[in-house]
Amino acid sequence: MSVLTPDDLWLFNEGAHTRLYQRLGAHPGLGPNGEPGCSFGVWAPNARQVSVVGDFNAWRPGVDLLDPQESSGIWNGFVAGVAEGDCYKYHVESRANGYVVDKTDPVGFASEMPPRTASKVVELDGYEWGDSEWMATRGRRNALDAPMSVYELHLGSWRHAADEHRSLNYRELAPVLAEYVLEQGFTHVEFMPLTEHPFYGSWGYQTTGYFAPTARFGSPHDLMYLIDVLHRSGIGVILDWVPSHFPTDEHGLGYFDGTHLYEHADPRKGFHPDWNSAIFNYDRFEVRSFLLSSAHFWLDRYHVDGIRVDAVASMLYLDYSREDGEWIPNEHGGNENLGALRFLKKLNETVYADFPDVQTIAEESTAWPMVSRPLEYGGLGFGLKWDMGWMHDTLAYFEREPIHREYHQGELTFRMVYAFTENFVLPLSHDEVVHGKGSLLAKMPGDEWQRMANLRALYGYQYAQPGKKLLFMGAELAQESEWDHDSPLPWWLLDRPAHAGVQAWVRHLNLLHRREPALHEVDIEPAGFQWVDASDTAASVQSFLRHPRRDAEGRPSTEGAREVLCVSNLTPVPREGYRVGVPRPGRWTELANSDDVAYGGSGVGNHGGVEATADPAHGFGWSVPLALPPLGVVFLAPEVE
Repeated sequence: MSVLTPDDLWLFNEGAHTRLYQRLGAHPGLGPNGEPGCSFGVWAPNARQVSVVGDFNAWRPGVDLLDPQESSGIWNGFVAGVAEGDCYKYHVESRANGYVVDKTDPVGFASEMPPRTASKVVELDGYEWGDSEWMATRGRRNALDAPMSVYELHLGSWRHAADEHRSLNYRELAPVLAEYVLEQGFTHVEFMPLTEHPFYGSWGYQTTGYFAPTARFGSPHDLMYLIDVLHRSGIGVILDWVPSHFPTDEHGLGYFDGTHLYEHADPRKGFHPDWNSAIFNYDRFEVRSFLLSSAHFWLDRYHVDGIRVDAVASMLYLDYSREDGEWIPNEHGGNENLGALRFLKKLNETVYADFPDVQTIAEESTAWPMVSRPLEYGGLGFGLKWDMGWMHDTLAYFEREPIHREYHQGELTFRMVYAFTENFVLPLSHDEVVHGKGSLLAKMPGDEWQRMANLRALYGYQYAQPGKKLLFMGAELAQESEWDHDSPLPWWLLDRPAHAGVQAWVRHLNLLHRREPALHEVDIEPAGFQWVDASDTAASVQSFLRHPRRDAEGRPSTEGAREVLCVSNLTPVPREGYRVGVPRPGRWTELANSDDVAYGGSGVGNHGGVEATADPAHGFGWSVPLALPPLGVVFLAPEVE
């Protein structure tokens, strides 16, 4: 039986409770007299009466009443005879306007299969985890100097069951996904929201169940199994999490007890025009406790390695997507949402205090400063931030016909002006392949060969840049049409050599990213990057060095680490004998070449490597004469003695 203590009530009302899931919701167990049943707890401060209705009492209101807990607004009680698997809701009778409604449990751990909306009683403790080795070592794997290449995934459309128009469930997906991600060399999987949601077409971004995995793919234990299998395969798991807004379906959080409890009453603060949804009232302490507890819940009970917080910009700005007169300034007359700022800082403070070996990741699309800087320095405290500017600028450049690129090289080079102001993730995400934008391949100019070469060059350029990597599923297949959440990925494309070549190139990039410390150790500091030449706009060639971490004497901190030279030629003209300055003599090995015939390229390359000669170039005493492939990216490094 779950017992609410005075400390629980105080922390909840102060906006500092991070473990509400241990007290609220449905907890099966024994009652005060030893009888089997379930304790229930729900926040409804404006209710006149709250009762639990469900399978166990023929859905009759008023039979199983809950009791108010002091002045906290929480109603709590034990109902005998409730068993695991029973469906239930809260029947809320408001003190205002005679409002009466049946509500899904805001802290429910499981739900019925949509479109049904009841919560389900479930015992979360029954799953036996087998990922102790992963959990003991994941801090090293999630560190800012570790290689991180993320495979973003919409679970329902990654792969369908053979000869059936249905998604794989959590358990069916587990071994197949783990094997594929491991083979492709990604370090992490990021699932688009798996929290319960009524409309499948929202991809999970319209959340109703902040503590419940969607029943579309199985039970809570089934999701635990999926995460467990990924962990035992050495793969981290990041969940998309949406504290920015929620849908207004009657069974959900909106107007919960006859008042605007979770959302602002004034639509200028409480209604989101972009998504036709409600905005959380971050100024209300109990709402902060609810959201903090949701984040901690997934990290605690599901062993998740990171949360990617969706639409942070929409939380930070009161005037986000609003015209003059459609928003209310804060107490200082500004457009900053001060309540949201306090919540986000508290989120990162408490998550890193309790789970120092995970990452919080902000999807933040503006120039808000210090998103991924520590709280003590005035930052928001996130571990990482998506570099949306890089994504948009880079795709704008690659969409251009090569003949025009010499006039737009700044779209690529501008990033280095701000690249180390945050701890960045470089995303090529689902947002760029939906709503008429077409697939990444469809954005590339030229004939079929050039489009494939451009795509390989795009990925090579992404992996050469400082920052963690994220690629949306299907991009590695060179998917031709934009993503459709109702259809599985077109795996049949791999029967075509050009598409299989792109997949092989992504696999090689992931392995190179892991193998070469210079490509990941100093992702977030200027010392990890050095321009060689960014000025050859006429040829659309860029060259730069990536450096490993070095000790006080200037030696690489990691044994065998070395600098890596990255050169891109983003025109279809191959260039022979192109001189690029390098910091040391000797042989430079070609580590990767996007134009290799193994990846569908034309085979222009450097025959395994080149000798640096004492011909000064670009401020260095030596240079290498390179064969630069058309629409290609090459990686070279000095041979290790």
